[in-house]
Amino acid sequence: MTDDGKAPEITHPLTPPVNVEIKFRELLEIIVKLRSPDGCPWDRAQTKEDIGRYLIEEAYEVLEALEGSLPENVQEELGDLLFQILFLARMAEDAGEFKMVDVLEGITAKMIRRHPHVFGDVKVVGVGEVRTNWERIKREVEHKGQKESPLCDGIPRSLSTMAKAQRITTRAAEAGFDWPDTAGVLEKVEEELAEFRAALEMKNPMRIQDEAGDLLLTLVNLCRFSRVDAETALRSSLRKFIDRFSHIERELAARGKTPKSSSPAEMNRIWDEAKKIV
Repeated sequence: MTDDGKAPEITHPLTPPVNVEIKFRELLEIIVKLRSPDGCPWDRAQTKEDIGRYLIEEAYEVLEALEGSLPENVQEELGDLLFQILFLARMAEDAGEFKMVDVLEGITAKMIRRHPHVFGDVKVVGVGEVRTNWERIKREVEHKGQKESPLCDGIPRSLSTMAKAQRITTRAAEAGFDWPDTAGVLEKVEEELAEFRAALEMKNPMRIQDEAGDLLLTLVNLCRFSRVDAETALRSSLRKFIDRFSHIERELAARGKTPKSSSPAEMNRIWDEAKKIV
């Protein structure tokens, strides 16, 4: 940042093709039209909370598309997500809160500020130092004076619990609170699993819930320690489960049956078949 608080100019700006600017403006004009008195009643009736939910849904659809092999799906889902972002910004502009240009200027200034090794004279060695600087700038410059714990600072409340757990435990690890090796995490998993079994034997619902939570949190830590994104891993396994169970449903339908009219043994045999192809 310069002394007057403005972002420094980029010496080698990337100039987008003219058609990108035209299409961006065209999309903004479509949103303005949709929100206008002679536009769409449904679009005018939307609230920020409505768009917030759609935005989260679209973000997850982008992630699902990224896990696939079709670039056109990623392209489409990115468009859907961009539309929700621009729509939300337009709602704020209609309410007199801020304008789209403020959003663009804000994120531009933030990215320049958080990359002093690119747009300034700071020298870094490796990704680790970049991350350290990033967190320091957030803490000392952007969030100065805020009383929220650094452990949770900047982590959205709407983030999924599993993703939030991995983010928070990562910060705890960076502060030095972590296991020395994977063996230590695995020992903790076994410990929590034993406590969960004991809770099941006690048949105490609250105790079972507590121990289940502890076990899940430890498994998230195991993912983090193994450099695996827990959210991505679970989403992939869930997708695999859906595909395999769908295979069971199709096979049973070909036999004139449904899962409810079939035996567990029959479904397990078809499941084993599905594992070979899905």
